[in-house]
Amino acid sequence: MKKFTILLTFAMVLVLAACGNGNGDGNGGEEADGEGNGEGEGRVAELQEEGTVNVGFANEPPYAYQDSDSGELEGANIEIAKAVFQEMGIEEVNGHLTDWGELIPGVQAGQYDVITAGMAILPDRCENAAFSEPEMQYGEGLVVAAGNPYDIHSYADIADNEEVTLALMEGTTQFDFVDQEGVSDDQIMSVADIPGQLSAVQSGNADVAAATEATLRAAYESLDSDDVELVEDFEQPDISGVPSYGAAAFNMDDEELRDAYNEALETLKEDGTIDDILDDAEGFTADANRVEVGEMTADELCAGEEEEEE
Repeated sequence: MKKFTILLTFAMVLVLAACGNGNGDGNGGEEADGEGNGEGEGRVAELQEEGTVNVGFANEPPYAYQDSDSGELEGANIEIAKAVFQEMGIEEVNGHLTDWGELIPGVQAGQYDVITAGMAILPDRCENAAFSEPEMQYGEGLVVAAGNPYDIHSYADIADNEEVTLALMEGTTQFDFVDQEGVSDDQIMSVADIPGQLSAVQSGNADVAAATEATLRAAYESLDSDDVELVEDFEQPDISGVPSYGAAAFNMDDEELRDAYNEALETLKEDGTIDDILDDAEGFTADANRVEVGEMTADELCAGEEEEEE
């Protein structure tokens, strides 16, 4: 009986070995070769079958935000993402609101398939997220107390007056920009969001707030207060990273999904869809904010390369 059991076990092992794919990994050939039905394209096919993609975003009008009345996702980058995923055959965008500083950690943890918030492509960010090709470009802006009592028109003006306190949103590129222009850390107040920046200026706790021009214009117009004003003649700094190039970002392991997104994005750039979205979005125009195919690439931005004329 014992001999029969040993023989039966040996036969079962042979049967199981014969069911393998011959590559010793125990997976079917289509899933193992990384081509055709590889892991990345498998994820695209999975999302197409589900018909839904999970998108992380931070409330930053006019890039990406949740309408307080309707609860709908709005903003230029949300509309671009919707159009791109529809081009990919994925109809529904399921939004997940989070703080700006939690966007990259969230996509890396698998909480979202993609994040979209007009996030600038920067070398240090590229170490933790796989960025799509640029969707748009944009410049900087300032909001000051009414009457601009410190006569601030540039980042350099802030650096030149140590009495000036600057409110910045946590985790944004402006920390690096103002540092390059000589603004002291002692002059900076860090706040959680854009409304917090304007509130700091409005209350007198800060003298100036800095963010992208489109963000500040939207927030300023929404606040509708006579206590603050937008610096209309702001002097754009001549520093690395300005203008900024905003894009969607993916988990570092989701290169195939990112590549499929890029392919669809290129199609929509070339057929004019992205231009139409920018022209229809609050705070943007195609002429001012478009990025032509090949004009500036994610690889160049991740490497810290700039266009020669900048």
